[in-house]
Amino acid sequence: MALALGGAAHADAQALDSSVASARSRLWLPPLASLVAPGSGQLLLGRDRGMVYLAAEAFILSRFLQLTHDGRRGAERYRDLAFAVARRGFTEQRRDTVFEYYETMERFAASGEYNRNPDPLGRVIPESDPSTYNGSIWLLARRTFWPDPNSPPAPGSDADRAALNFYSAHAVGPDFRWSWRNASLEQQEYRATIRSSDDAFRSAQNQLGLLLANHLVSAIDALISSRLSAGLRREATLETTWMGRRHGSRVRVTIAF
Repeated sequence: MALALGGAAHADAQALDSSVASARSRLWLPPLASLVAPGSGQLLLGRDRGMVYLAAEAFILSRFLQLTHDGRRGAERYRDLAFAVARRGFTEQRRDTVFEYYETMERFAASGEYNRNPDPLGRVIPESDPSTYNGSIWLLARRTFWPDPNSPPAPGSDADRAALNFYSAHAVGPDFRWSWRNASLEQQEYRATIRSSDDAFRSAQNQLGLLLANHLVSAIDALISSRLSAGLRREATLETTWMGRRHGSRVRVTIAF
């Protein structure tokens, strides 16, 4: 008889442990679901506000895709302008490169020559016009490494080699020369296009931050709703309010009584 009672008690304890474990797993299911798909945890709990999170997810995602598309389209446009106008006459082969190169084309009307020495096997003679990009690089190299930027040191000296090495590392080579001479309107369009493309990509990155925030807030809301509601046997909700950039946001937990 005692063995039977002991076995029954052990079975009841196992059943209780199993039910507790099952209940705990159910408590974690809504927040995990909301972390993956915002609003799904609220819908599992029977909360209609889950649709708000789903709608926000769809809107933010559509904005991200649209802004990314606009940024890419703008990038193609300013690259086309650069090759068809500024780089025309310098190269027949279209080559792409880093974004900083295209940013530099905004600020300088021309790249300038890389080597003004007609003898390609001779000493490199840098561009001397400081209004061009290469000329500005050479001016910076002289100011940095020469004792006097207006008085060249002895050829082959440490200062001379250091300045030439700096110039070689930062100047634009022959394959990437450009000039907006007699094309000021095209350069203005280029500047506007590259800025709008950059703004679109930057705004798209901001949308990714909003997407992450929507996932986290929905998961925290579902966690509060499931665990506090189960513990207090009252409905608990998380409310967030965006009050603008100046005032920030407000988070409020509400428990029904």
